Amino acid sequence: MASTRTHRRQDWGEALRTLSVALLLAVAVRTFLIQPFWIPSGSMKETLLVGDFLFVNKFAYGWSRWSCPWGLCPIDGRLWGALPERGDIVVFRHPATGEDYVKRLIGLPGDRIRMRGGVLHLNGQPVDLRPSGTFTEAYLPQGSARTLPRCANRPRPGGACLVERAVETLPGGASYPVLNITDLGRGDTTQEVVVPPGHVFVLGDNRDNSLDSRFAPAQGGVGFVPLENLIGRADRVLFSSAGSSLWAFWTWRGDRFLHAVH
Repeated sequence: MASTRTHRRQDWGEALRTLSVALLLAVAVRTFLIQPFWIPSGSMKETLLVGDFLFVNKFAYGWSRWSCPWGLCPIDGRLWGALPERGDIVVFRHPATGEDYVKRLIGLPGDRIRMRGGVLHLNGQPVDLRPSGTFTEAYLPQGSARTLPRCANRPRPGGACLVERAVETLPGGASYPVLNITDLGRGDTTQEVVVPPGHVFVLGDNRDNSLDSRFAPAQGGVGFVPLENLIGRADRVLFSSAGSSLWAFWTWRGDRFLHAVH
């Protein structure tokens, strides 16, 4: 009888050790390699859709204190840091609210940036912007917040929501679609700003539906983002839900499985 109890204790001890190792590996992977991220808003349409579930490459730019949950990594600045490239889709910690955001990196330290009539100007030159049809989606509630998409037209519920689409190309060659409803929005014409040392400038691809570096935190935006606040680069969508929950598998979008983003 004593031998049986001993074996049971050994089995429980082995199970606990296995579970502990698994948990440590999971924490290590999430801290240093990849982090899951869910897209809750439409600020990066059409590149990223509401309900996309993606993995963030945390190795891309090295590690900072924000690589750990709640900013617990004892790192000053960035460890083995690498400067991102213009056009990267970056996940970062909001400088004021502490929330995780995803935007497209447009400006590096020293870049001069402004918007003029809805056209991005980088270092004194307008970037290449070419009309490319229309982005269409159903005018229905999206995501857990059940918000309706913004449209250039006035569709009925369930109708076609239309937004002008263009392809923007940065000087380094990065090319991606951007959406535009109006050229008269508060972020469509701005004063020129210079990205300060140790910071980057980010924009949402859905230009009239994004609070980004065009707006200071006091205006609801993010302002300039410190390099140490970068968590990683978004490279690929794992899967995507068109419903109100990631677990509503019957609403998953079949064309978004392992979808590469750029």
